[in-house]
Amino acid sequence: MYSLRIIWLALSLLLASTAWAGRSCEETPIDPHAFRKAMAAGYASMQQLDKIKPQVALIARIGQDLSAYQLRFSHLGFVWRDPAQQGNWRVVHALNDCGTATSAIWQEGLANFFMDDPVAYDALLIVPPAATQERLHALLQNNQLNALHSERYNMVAYPFSTRYQNSNQWALENLARAMSKDIEIRNREQAQQWLKLAGYQASELKINTLKRLGGRVFRANIAFDDHPGDLRLAGRINTVTVDSIVNFISNIGPGSRTYLVEAQPLPALP
Repeated sequence: MYSLRIIWLALSLLLASTAWAGRSCEETPIDPHAFRKAMAAGYASMQQLDKIKPQVALIARIGQDLSAYQLRFSHLGFVWRDPAQQGNWRVVHALNDCGTATSAIWQEGLANFFMDDPVAYDALLIVPPAATQERLHALLQNNQLNALHSERYNMVAYPFSTRYQNSNQWALENLARAMSKDIEIRNREQAQQWLKLAGYQASELKINTLKRLGGRVFRANIAFDDHPGDLRLAGRINTVTVDSIVNFISNIGPGSRTYLVEAQPLPALP
């Protein structure tokens, strides 16, 4: 039997958003098994967040299989207790719009975050140092994260170009804004310059010419023309990944912590 807490969590998370962020734009029925797995992942993440009680953390999911590049988690956003939502945990992240060349900022419940047909339902929580959390909380509370958002989306956007932006890059540039102590970062150019000086290292993906051409021709949300020519021709595609953000926070922010959240199956329906 379900506990009352699980039932109320499921209902509150289900009603937390009127649309399923990140899902296909096609009107298809929600798979009940995927729905239960998303609920389990959301519930497990909520339990861990309730335990560690961060002001703001980053939460990552395994949205697609990146094992060919020795990567596991593919996408992340910020998670916090939103006072406008009765203090419930909410995820704020940038999402590609239905495979197009644009993105938007979404705010949604924890279970919704896992409704994007992920390849696995484990999560990763990254808790930055307390001072960074305080600045992120202020940005979230004042709805200021949009200032560094670019609608021109590219899944493999180059970290030090403002031509495009991918979802993880948006989060990283806002992290730079929160971590910077000496200057006030007002735009993407300043954020990227600060990241360079702070020693941020992107992940380098080996993508051959055939794959690059195929991606550029057949997918609107993939482009390579923002990458330096020498790296692009060598098949060395540098981009912002969850792994590179975790490494950067660990190196520059003593006191950061990470937690792997393994989703447990919900009890079987009676």
